[in-house]
Amino acid sequence: MSNQSADLQLLIQSYHPLVVVETMEEGRVDSLLRSIGEGLGFPLFTWSATEGLRRDVDGVSLNRATMDARGGLQYIQQLGIEAIFHLKDMDPFLKDAEVARQFRDVASQFNSSRSCMVLSGHSVELPSEIAAVAVHFELAFPTLAEIAEVVDQTIGSLQQRDQLNSGVSPEVREQLIRSFSGMTLDQVQQSVARAALDDGVVNIDDCWKILQNKADQIKEDSVLEYFPVQSDLTTLGGFQNMKRWLDRASLGFSEEARAMNLQPPKGLLLTGVQGCGKSLAAKMIAQRWQVPLLKLDAGRLYNKYIGESERNFRKATKLAESLAPAVLWIDEIEKAFGGGGGSEDGGTSLRLLGSFLTWLQEKSASVFVVGTSNDLFSLPPEFLRKGRFDEIFFIDLPNSGERLEILRIHLIKRKQTPEQFDLNALVAACEGYSGAEIEQAVIASLYEALYQRQPLTTEMLLREVQSTVPLSVSRAEDIRRLREVAGERFVRASD
Repeated sequence: MSNQSADLQLLIQSYHPLVVVETMEEGRVDSLLRSIGEGLGFPLFTWSATEGLRRDVDGVSLNRATMDARGGLQYIQQLGIEAIFHLKDMDPFLKDAEVARQFRDVASQFNSSRSCMVLSGHSVELPSEIAAVAVHFELAFPTLAEIAEVVDQTIGSLQQRDQLNSGVSPEVREQLIRSFSGMTLDQVQQSVARAALDDGVVNIDDCWKILQNKADQIKEDSVLEYFPVQSDLTTLGGFQNMKRWLDRASLGFSEEARAMNLQPPKGLLLTGVQGCGKSLAAKMIAQRWQVPLLKLDAGRLYNKYIGESERNFRKATKLAESLAPAVLWIDEIEKAFGGGGGSEDGGTSLRLLGSFLTWLQEKSASVFVVGTSNDLFSLPPEFLRKGRFDEIFFIDLPNSGERLEILRIHLIKRKQTPEQFDLNALVAACEGYSGAEIEQAVIASLYEALYQRQPLTTEMLLREVQSTVPLSVSRAEDIRRLREVAGERFVRASD
């Protein structure tokens, strides 16, 4: 018996009259309940708005009167046997006072028996008087073993129907299974079938297509954006202190560290001047460690309905853990958890902050959190306390060596030969410029060169740099204040 099955069985055996499972995977809930029912010797009944109440063993509808929600509940109450009842579409009907009353009568009867109603749905909303007797069960994402079973069953079925021209090698099968982590079993089955029916084979190229499909699916279904592992490393100029820290921290995921009871690193907080590479640093960490990157969209996290924002956060962390090892990047983290709370948002931001800090402290999965912040002073003090994040790095304006490296990176990226330019003059001219401002100067100069139909020159680059007003000038007071405070309190990302 799986851990999921054992946990759900324990709830059913503990005289809980109502268990709520929020999920899109009705089929998995059916399978779990069927297995639990067989183990306990309980019959399983299912109710839906289209089929009424049916015995799971034969799928026979018990009575046409059970098509009605209240009629179905009355029939359940009159059966008088210990059983499990899977109610698939019930929660919308509970807004009706008579149906809600009937539901509470059944729940009250089940208090003294081991019978249990299991209510499932994508997003279950219960009246307060019913919510009081409900216990929620978190259906975890499928395990690799469950995914492997569906992959093998789907491949076998396709071969029997001659829709797959050849077998799947052990290497491709293993890669397929890993690629499907964080997806539902229905999505697994559909993706394998689509890959096979496309050209009659399932090979390593299909694994990449599945990862791309997975990225689209995750973005559609959650507040996370998924970036698969990339083989080409992001080039990031400077940041030598942080790179050394990352190389050392990566040992925290090793067997040797576990043998010494060392906990894996929890995460980093990156703060500093805008445009100096915080976002690029988050991407670089995932690529440096060769793990997928998940980006949390703070704008989609918040919802106007009470409780939905917290639910979105729980789903996001649950998904992140299912994809571990991974890097979870929260861009502009102050917007997600630094709203100040109070009466302005009904306390939602405070609750989210508490949930995030608790999860960060207690998570056991290898999810490394990278929070990036442009506004240091709006971050709650809880974030800055030692132990929340493993380290807080301050990302300053690039020094001369880093400006040289940044120039070389962006010139090479755009098919230019750095040695053809007066790099010393350009480095001096770019003093006080962020990495993003230097990149934009290179891009704008290349457009000018294309417009004039001539090669890019040092003079064009210098003119573009000198015509730009950097943030260190336009917001000199803010930048000075930030550098003075953060430079003293946090570790510098660069030497």
